[in-house]
Amino acid sequence: MVKDAFPPIADYGFLSDCESMALVAPSGAIEWLCLPRLDSPSVFGAVLDRGAGSFRIGPAEVAEPAARRYVPGTMVLETSWWTPTGWLVVLDTLLIGPWHHERERSRTHRRPPTDYDADHVLLRLVRCVSGQMQIRLDCSPMFGYGATEARWEHTGTGYHDALAHPADTEDDPEAHAVPLRLTSDMNVGFEGGRATARTLLKEGDERFAALSWSEHQPPTTLEEATARYRWTCHHWQHWLNRGSFPDHPWRSYLQRSALTLKGLTFAPSGAVVAASTTSLPETPGGERNWDYRFTWIRDATMTLWAMFTLKLDWEAGDFFAFVADVAEAEGGQLQVMYGVDGERLLDERTLDHLGGYQGARPVRAGNAAHNQRQHDVWGSVVGAIEHYTHLRGGLDDRTWRIVTIQVEQALAHWREPDQGIWEVRSGAQHFTASKLACWKAAHSGAKLATQRGDRERAARWQDAAETMRADILENALDDRGVFTQAYGSSALDASVLLIPLLGFLPGSDERVKRTVLAIADELTVNGLVLRYSTDDTDDGLSGEEGTFTICSFWLVSALVEIGEVENARLLCERLLAYASPLQLYAEEIDTRSGRHLGNFPQAFTHLSLINAVTAVIRAQS
Repeated sequence: MVKDAFPPIADYGFLSDCESMALVAPSGAIEWLCLPRLDSPSVFGAVLDRGAGSFRIGPAEVAEPAARRYVPGTMVLETSWWTPTGWLVVLDTLLIGPWHHERERSRTHRRPPTDYDADHVLLRLVRCVSGQMQIRLDCSPMFGYGATEARWEHTGTGYHDALAHPADTEDDPEAHAVPLRLTSDMNVGFEGGRATARTLLKEGDERFAALSWSEHQPPTTLEEATARYRWTCHHWQHWLNRGSFPDHPWRSYLQRSALTLKGLTFAPSGAVVAASTTSLPETPGGERNWDYRFTWIRDATMTLWAMFTLKLDWEAGDFFAFVADVAEAEGGQLQVMYGVDGERLLDERTLDHLGGYQGARPVRAGNAAHNQRQHDVWGSVVGAIEHYTHLRGGLDDRTWRIVTIQVEQALAHWREPDQGIWEVRSGAQHFTASKLACWKAAHSGAKLATQRGDRERAARWQDAAETMRADILENALDDRGVFTQAYGSSALDASVLLIPLLGFLPGSDERVKRTVLAIADELTVNGLVLRYSTDDTDDGLSGEEGTFTICSFWLVSALVEIGEVENARLLCERLLAYASPLQLYAEEIDTRSGRHLGNFPQAFTHLSLINAVTAVIRAQS
């Protein structure tokens, strides 16, 4: 039987077809799936409320699996079950197939067509490998973030094809989701809003169930389901083979991070979302619960660093094109974050009918941070363009227009306060990291202007960069020569670890060394790094938070920069040991329990893992 308690966040498996994303609990239940897009309302939302919908298939009387893993090199999750009477294996995947739009143009894709496309099918294959056992299928969609129960009906002549609609949409404007079609070679019946099936499997027996939500046909036989499963496996393995991974014991972490980043990519636009979920808490039972199903422009530079590091040039190009698209659409006036198709309005609201993961409320949809002033956007975009053009060559007129607007924005506003990289909901401040980002915009912009042969702009922008550098060095250091969170503050902040990583000062600079070591000594809990101390920083929120895993990986990279390679290696080993059983990471780690906190899986964590691990490997070799 399925337990009522919430599984630990790190125990979820992650599935993706690069348009939709799902979380699979150890019990075999799909507990998070939003349709038709990853940022749509959920149809399975049990991760946020045990009554908000789930889809389980597995042994009728056993909830705990014997083992779980990804089929090597894929996003296909394999769960093995033991019961007193036999062994069972369940394979879960969001199918990917050949490109569908041969006779008409896609209404959603803005990136050039490829050889493959999302099938919009969740496939579940079941095989009894020895003995025998009863298996049970329970599919209980709840449309509109758990607000509206499903109404099921059979289609066709038998019990193998069923259709689910929202039972009542009059009072729920979010319950207008596309119909769900369930096909299976098991006999499916209905109990209220639940579709269910139960059958006895003996050694060698196999069954399938497919949930689909588009005009693309799902598999209707076991043979077809197996063939499409194999196509999906081969797709992921062929994709991974395009990357470059060192022959090193840490290679599997790099490969899983690469697959996770690909899975967090919305293929039609090239956008990379921060995470697949909303409102998984940063503080157990607390209010630090945010919707991360959007793309943050400030992540652009590090996203491209990680992708180019692993030779994932196509993905880097698609993401770069997405950033260029939104910049051009906005006339260069970029905001902090966008929806996966470039949407600007991401109004935040609370879903008060949901109880939240382990009672953490409010549950939010949308993110009010899109209206904040964050000066790091300009430096991230210009830095990304510099990095992209350095590796790919060429700076066309369209991209140059984006550069000029971003740099001029940085020059016009760098002396003003903002909400900073951590999006504090208290008052604006003169954050050191924001000043650093403005410097990056001017400094990288000057290099690009030189590349364009625009000497006047190159000189003016570099002069501005030197003025910003002098201002930071005058105002962001404390009495001991350590960079602080903000001008006039004595608080430490992990974001200043970016100083050597962005090239503001070399790792050999004594101020950098003192800062890195001070953060390692004073802003850590059991060796892992906090963003900042909530005792020293008013961020407008209550409660504590765990250590931010991205900051710990930044510390690894910064230790390499200052020559502390052995300490960097030891910290990196420790961080890798905190990975989930499936080598995934949420946003934070509670160092007292080792439990993962925050939205899952977290793109920024996996980006920083790639950069930190490769930095250590290169330094050692």
